Amino acid sequence: MVPSTVQQLAVLLVMVLPGVIYQAVRERLRGPRPSEAQAESRLLRAVAASAVLDSLYAVVAGPWLVALVGGGGLDDLATRTRRLGLAVLVLVVAVPAAVAWAEARWRARREPARRRSAPTVWDHVFSRRSSCFVRIRLKDGAWVAGWYGSSSCAAVYPQDRDIFLQAQYAVLPDGRIGPRLEGTGGVYIPKDSIDLLGLLEPPRAAAVSRPVSVTVSGDTGDRGGTDR
Repeated sequence: MVPSTVQQLAVLLVMVLPGVIYQAVRERLRGPRPSEAQAESRLLRAVAASAVLDSLYAVVAGPWLVALVGGGGLDDLATRTRRLGLAVLVLVVAVPAAVAWAEARWRARREPARRRSAPTVWDHVFSRRSSCFVRIRLKDGAWVAGWYGSSSCAAVYPQDRDIFLQAQYAVLPDGRIGPRLEGTGGVYIPKDSIDLLGLLEPPRAAAVSRPVSVTVSGDTGDRGGTDR
């Protein structure tokens, strides 16, 4: 049902959006949980949170809210626009966000293990990952290496954890990352093909005039496989 009056729109805002804001802030601070992966579960939690918050609003400020939202037409609404806007900001946005923040802080103090807001370790690593070399062992035993830079991409939850490296490099028999492959336009590795993935920080030494190889343990030297 689409709200057709100002009063109906206000009721919709108060009845539904507080839970949506609470759910969004909660997921931002603590990350989505496996039990909330389905849209139905997320909707039910948002509705339940709205119901609890609306009940508290009714107990604490019921008469004031009725007087603010109900009665009068558009002419009357113009005289109380500021109060109505402030009420929406406080009740629909500020209070649900504050409740979600307080819950996250309380749970963080009770949980001895350190938790990340990212839903998976993959998301945590690649959501803040700067440029680096990536070496991947495929499930068939072959090795693939490439440069993860600004034109690369790693899919995150809830999508499949595949990865695109903008430039492909050779992997030498001793495990070192060799020179950049000639004419490479990147390499795509689907999730189902990945058996082991390693990250290698780029060397920080002065530039040299010839390609060099870098080991996966992070030895110093110029960026592996690049011409200067």
